[in-house]
Amino acid sequence: MTDSQLIQQIKQGNTELYSELMRRYQRKILAFVYHMLKNSQMELIAEDLCSETFYKAFRSLHSFREVDASFSTWLYTIARNTVLSELRKNRGGNVSLEESGYTPVAPLEVAPEQAVLRNERMNLVRKAINNLPEKQRSALILREYDQMDYQEIANILDQSVSSVKSLLFRARSSVKLQLESYFYEPAYEQHLERMKSQ
Repeated sequence: MTDSQLIQQIKQGNTELYSELMRRYQRKILAFVYHMLKNSQMELIAEDLCSETFYKAFRSLHSFREVDASFSTWLYTIARNTVLSELRKNRGGNVSLEESGYTPVAPLEVAPEQAVLRNERMNLVRKAINNLPEKQRSALILREYDQMDYQEIANILDQSVSSVKSLLFRARSSVKLQLESYFYEPAYEQHLERMKSQ
């Protein structure tokens, strides 16, 4: 059954089918909420905000119109607004990304030192994404982690497609700039210089 068919059934009184919609989106919404949160100690709040998102969506399902947006876009918008509202209440603290279902796991055959390096790199990337302004961070997460197209991101962030492309360009540039010093190898650069002079 498609999302549309489920929603039609729910609107007609088959409310127990809402659990199927939740099952389809819960992991993605929870991961998105984790990425949006400011405090690293907010795991339980992330779960609460995810539940609150689904509760708000259920309460407003009668007003959802597919001609305006897909269900997933509408749900992400509710999640984003719920998190931003919570963050406004709890101003202060550093922005940090939490572990989420998106964290790749090193294959078993990878040597322990390679796994450590990979985790270190992932932490550096996570910190760099952390430092982005909220809209850039949201756009980057939705594009890179949730694989959304520009129009979906534009709908969720209430921006134009060109603004989303600009946000993504600035976000990627900022992350690259922040990570440059970690991946810059002077010895390699000197080797290249020597090669050029020969």
